Amino acid sequence: MMSVSLSSQTGLPTASAQTYYPLGTVRCAGPSVFRSQLARDVGCILDVDDDIVAWSCMSISLTDGESFHRPDFVVERNDITFVVDVTSEGSLPSWIHQAAKLAGYHHETISRSALPQIRVKNAKDLLRYAKFEAALSDRIRLLAALDEHGSLSVAECLNAFQETKPIAGLASLVLHRFITMDLDDALIGPETQVRRKRD
Repeated sequence: MMSVSLSSQTGLPTASAQTYYPLGTVRCAGPSVFRSQLARDVGCILDVDDDIVAWSCMSISLTDGESFHRPDFVVERNDITFVVDVTSEGSLPSWIHQAAKLAGYHHETISRSALPQIRVKNAKDLLRYAKFEAALSDRIRLLAALDEHGSLSVAECLNAFQETKPIAGLASLVLHRFITMDLDDALIGPETQVRRKRD
């Protein structure tokens, strides 16, 4: 992941050397480039939000006719596509909200204080394993066990993995929405309950 700066004349992103972690993404369409670690953290939240279909980084440019601005994210949900800026209070030009509206987007801003820190930490832990994929046999074995028992603890789920590294396989199944666990109340641990994801 590279941090970016923007050309003051075109609003186009230009890469710099800063890397933000974790490196993996699941639903990011296109290059994953972030202005800051805070923006990267928001990207992590987007990847574990079941309502999000896809998201992209700085993929549109807004203008008031003189200046340009690229929102941090364009987010596609089932019912709406909207743009998100990760910002401090008062750090955005006043014209951006109206420019987004004219371009057909709802515009949201997110500050550090608005981020649910436990969910951020859990999302970042899971996304360390974004490049892994659970073996078919392991996936079927775990889903069958969850169908039988309704829910299992993380510690119990690990026994289902015979071909895939257990934690990597479990994280992959969460990220790809085969199973679900609570990411908000506490950090993921051996007692965290896992259930099969139902539409």
